[in-house]
Amino acid sequence: MSISIRKEKDGLYRGYVFFYDKDHKRRGKSAGKFKRKKDALDATRDLEKELDTSNINLLEISFANYYQRWYETYKKDGLAEVTSKRYRTFSKVIRDYFKDKMLKDVKRSDYQQFINWYGKNHSLSSVSKLNGAIRACVEYAIDDDIIRKDFTTRVKLVYNKNHERAVEYLNNNELKKFKDALIANINPRSTGRYMILTAIYTGMRKSEIQALTWSDIDFLHSTISITKSWDDAKKEFKDTKTATSRRVVPVPRELLNYLQQLKFNGSTMVFQNALGNIPTSPSLKKQINSILDDAEVPPKNNFSFHSLRHVHVAYLISKGVDIYAISKRLGHSDITITLKVYSYLIDEYKAKNDKQIIRELGAL
Repeated sequence: MSISIRKEKDGLYRGYVFFYDKDHKRRGKSAGKFKRKKDALDATRDLEKELDTSNINLLEISFANYYQRWYETYKKDGLAEVTSKRYRTFSKVIRDYFKDKMLKDVKRSDYQQFINWYGKNHSLSSVSKLNGAIRACVEYAIDDDIIRKDFTTRVKLVYNKNHERAVEYLNNNELKKFKDALIANINPRSTGRYMILTAIYTGMRKSEIQALTWSDIDFLHSTISITKSWDDAKKEFKDTKTATSRRVVPVPRELLNYLQQLKFNGSTMVFQNALGNIPTSPSLKKQINSILDDAEVPPKNNFSFHSLRHVHVAYLISKGVDIYAISKRLGHSDITITLKVYSYLIDEYKAKNDKQIIRELGAL
């Protein structure tokens, strides 16, 4: 068994462990890519120890076992519990369907039939997340030289439209009423409403807002820096959802004037209340429902704190803000993610703009 560290064309370092399989054929397994050579070397040595202490023949591993091994090796550490649970659920789904089928024997048609089976009782979002996890797993399998082709390529995502939950958001008129009702009863001793106001103005995720400290807010330049997020279960800081989630968001002075009121609480964390707590989803949901009632906005069954992110996007799109700028503001790694998640909003405003175009052309 031997190791090798190579510098790739993209400037990253990839580590390999070379070994001989049971048929005495030389094989290589990748430890992944790293920015620093030292990190690549450390990961490769760890992989060497792992291979040396196990007699796993990856060429004879089942799809289900490889997925589980991939999750535990590359994904398990550092994941939020809700995300980790999703990966474990996918592992069970794969095992239930594929049983002991060898990974090397899975064909594209097999995988499409699997997606067809799973999609019969799941929403597009669920199918997309499952497919995304498996596609990432398959990339590693190719690096491990178990398979040569990506059998997830060009798969058609099949899903049950009856399982689609309509995304609820506020139109501009409802948003104005909602904001006025929110501010009417805002109080520094109860920080939940300030969190809701921050979500409206920034489109930040709940965990990002919960994690804000006063050092993240630049009152001089009117910006908020997102550098971390908050783990509700462990009551501690954690990394942002993705690397691109770390960003600086320009905000209006009006929001900062309200946030300034919270310094009364004397806490390092912006939204820690007088009892030393940071509002969580149940508390925020209750306050949102109360504000909706005060604003006399029609009841919305699926409206949650995360819906405020959609409200933020809807408002910006209605004002003609470029989708690329919105994507960067949300912290998405790729504009295609924004287009996919908020396609329903884009389609709605496209239909309105199409009518306006026809009216304008008719006036020629």
